[in-house]
Amino acid sequence: MTTKGTLYCFAGKMGAGKSTKAKALTESKNAILLSEDDLLSQLYPNHVQSFDDYLTFSSRIKPFIHRHVQQLLKIGVDVVMDFPGNTINQRQWFLDIISEIQADHQLIHLNIDDATCLQQIKIRRQTNPERAGFDTEATFNYVSSFFEEPQPSEGLNILEIKE
Repeated sequence: MTTKGTLYCFAGKMGAGKSTKAKALTESKNAILLSEDDLLSQLYPNHVQSFDDYLTFSSRIKPFIHRHVQQLLKIGVDVVMDFPGNTINQRQWFLDIISEIQADHQLIHLNIDDATCLQQIKIRRQTNPERAGFDTEATFNYVSSFFEEPQPSEGLNILEIKE
């Protein structure tokens, strides 16, 4: 019998470093990385221009990702999901993925202050100019208004990282 893989997922405000941590974790765990930003840019090039666009296209890929991640976990592959877990509903999606197949998981909460997040977003705009229209302080403030701190009562194994 194959041991199931572990799902690693993230919570943290925009600019907290979720993608950077996901890439590093992928290397250290020899895991598969699934990046929502990469998938959306490949599947829907130039279509995600606003937060509403993001919500529309993100919801389209989730049923496939749900089944795909479960298949990988079932055969013993560790999966790092660079998808936001910033609301209770987003985290419930992660929990549904793992609870349906009884796989292990870890939610990594990057608890980073707003000033640091905004500074990192500013740097990202410079290094990735194609994101300049989306990676703005206004978008950060809007998206942050929906952020809900992960709570142990949600049933997830939470590792909090403060920097």
